This record gives sequence, structure tokens and C-alpha cells, in this order.
Amino acid sequence: MNILIKNASILTMAEEAQIMENTNIAIENGKIKSVGFVPEDFKADKTIDGTNKLAMPGLVNAHTHIAMSLFRNYADDLPFWTWLFERIMPREDKLTPEDVYWGSMLSIAEMIRFGVTTFADMYFFMDEVAKAVEESGIRASLSIGLSDSGDQELKIKNTKEFYDNWHGKADGRITVMAGPHAPYSCGPEFLAKVIDVAAEKGMGIHIHLSESKKEIEDSFNLRGKSPIKHVYDLGLFELPTLAAHCVHLSDEDIDILAEKKVSVANNPGSNLKLGNGFARVEDMLKKGINVALGTDGSASNNNLNMFEEINLAALINKGYTGDTTSIPAITAVKMATINGAKALGIDKEVGTIEVGKKADIILLDLNKPHFYPRYNLVASLAYSAQASDVETVIVDGKILMENYELKTIDLEKVMFNAEICAKSLIG
Repeated sequence: MNILIKNASILTMAEEAQIMENTNIAIENGKIKSVGFVPEDFKADKTIDGTNKLAMPGLVNAHTHIAMSLFRNYADDLPFWTWLFERIMPREDKLTPEDVYWGSMLSIAEMIRFGVTTFADMYFFMDEVAKAVEESGIRASLSIGLSDSGDQELKIKNTKEFYDNWHGKADGRITVMAGPHAPYSCGPEFLAKVIDVAAEKGMGIHIHLSESKKEIEDSFNLRGKSPIKHVYDLGLFELPTLAAHCVHLSDEDIDILAEKKVSVANNPGSNLKLGNGFARVEDMLKKGINVALGTDGSASNNNLNMFEEINLAALINKGYTGDTTSIPAITAVKMATINGAKALGIDKEVGTIEVGKKADIILLDLNKPHFYPRYNLVASLAYSAQASDVETVIVDGKILMENYELKTIDLEKVMFNAEICAKSLIG
């Protein structure tokens, strides 16, 4: 349908911190037809009153494992390697396709309610994740999580087939990347195979890099170099790469990421909770590295709240550097919108509110006490806004939530089935 958003405040993200007051957005055939004026030939099938609301680009969760919502609040306050290898992975071995479907639907419902319109996911049974994306109307970059254990040739074959079956599907809302989990779970020979298939298919790479101190120590002990330098030497960065975490970086690592135009998904909430430390976000940005934001999975966060990540990104880096100007509000919001779109290779389509781009737009209700007084709406997004302020969500010109009500997901059914799946995994 054609949608007219009237009389809203608009943060386009196309210009630094530009807020357009009391103006309009016309949406036609899933794309933004105009911003500001309403064309004379435009006929709205639906009009949304934007009074006392802020329209902004939908948030991009640049790194997560959404089906891990089934492990939320199950394994907390544990050392990272204990959490991963002793608590999470043994339960993941029990996962079924049905589990992943319902866990994915649960997380997608949470993300839509929190203003996320696009996410990048790496996990298992990704056909089920793709089905959930297709049904719900959200946008996603999907990767089968790969390790070198088991039948490597079958895993490569599955990655090819997943790309062929899903890339560009759901009206273009689904894109596919190759997903080697990490250098510590993928040996050099297997990584070389993944790089070859990604190059063959034209896929980008989504990988965990330099997340923990132990990972760095093990890499130097085994190979005499950092994980960043290791995959650089293997040629992985010759392909468009989304590197999750990148917490423990040397100056050489940062120079490599900048040289190869690698996008980094910073996950401040997960990094804090798992005791993995503070990424050098300011240093990366100064080198021109595109830094996006992600939540990681709900087993290590324990939510998919990107407004919380915006807040953490703005606050943590000030505390870490001792510089109150580090990561100003607008930079943190960019990390969660246009930078995320760049990291996923879709910034020509989404990430800003501009004529011709796809209509991935969220509306926040500004008629809340924490938005008053209204000195600076951009600052309020980083320091005051709550995910619960998101009132309406539009993806590809389709309304997924209106007046806080989900339109494409039966929330009660999803929560009921997700609870059954979770109990079967943990019980």
C-alpha cells in the first residue's frame, strides 16, 4: 500500500544530525517517494499521524544468533569459555529445526518491537531462520555457522545450496553470506575452502574475530600472530568481510582492517557480560573503519535491544578513553543505522531516509517524560530513549507493527511454542 506519514519529526541520517520538524514521508511501492513535501500525484492508501513522533531509519543489528533466545537466562555469570563450551554448545547439539524456527520467531518479534528492521545472523538450521524472516517481513543477512568438525565437504555444499535457495528471496529482504565461525573453530585448510566458495558465489564473509584475550593468546601460541593477521594472510579479507567483536586489537590489526575495508560489528553488551573487555572503537573510527553495532545472541546479552547498545557504545567509549567527546550520540546512532547497512552491503537500499531507498522506517513516540525537555533529539536517542518507545515499524513499505501491535506475528503462539522448545533443550 501507499503510506503517508504526516507531521512527524524526521531524522534522515543522510545529513549529520539533521532533524526535519513537522514534515512528511510518502511511501510508494515499498520505497520512499518523497521526504518533506507530498507530490501532487501521490495517493495514500493509509495515513499515519506523525504528530509528537520521530521517524528514523530502522535499526540494524549487525551481529546476532537469534535462535539463542531459547538459552536466554540459562547460563549466566560464567567465564566465557566455560559458558561457551560447557553450557551452550552441549545444548546446541540437541537443537532441532523446529527449535530454531520458534527461537527465531521469538527473537524477530522482540526485534521488531524494539525497532530493528534488519539483522545479520549466523547459526544452524538456517533454512528455518530464513522461513521466519520471510513470514515476519523483517530484513536479514543470513549465514550458516561453519566449523571444521564433521563432514567439511557437506558443510561447503550446504552453504552453496543455502545461497542458491535464499539469496535475494522474500522480495529481496534476504541476503546470504558465508559464515565461518572463527579461526579457533575453523582450521586454515577449511577456511581456505570457505573463502573459495564465497568467492565463487560472490558472498561476503561473516566471522567472529579477536573476541577474547584467550583467543589472542592461543593464536600467538599456535601461529605466532593475531587472529586478524592470520585470516589476512589466508586472503579472507579479499572478500567483503563483517568481523564480529574485534575487542583485542593491536595497532597492526587496526591498520589491516582499515586497509582491507573490513566492517566491524561492535557488541558492547555481550562483551561486557562475558568479561571480554572493551573494543578500541574510537581508534577504529579514526582509521576510517566502518563500525556497526550488534547485540550478539540472547544467551550472552540477554536481549536484542539495540537502543541499549547505542547507549552502551556512547557511554563505554567515554569511560574507556577518558574522553567525553568519544563516540558522540550521532556517531552511536550511525553505528546502529547506516553503518550497519554498510556492513551488510545494503547501504544503497536502506540505512537512511532518502528518496528512492526502501522504506525501512520506525516511529518513536516522543510523548514520554524522558523526552522532555526537547533540547536535542539526537542526544535523546543515545542517552534517554527506550526500546519501548518504538510505536510503529515499517519494512519494505509494509507495516510490521502499528501502535505497538505486531501485524505479522502471533506473539502468544510464538511465546508458547518457544517455551516448549526451550524446556525440551534444557530439561
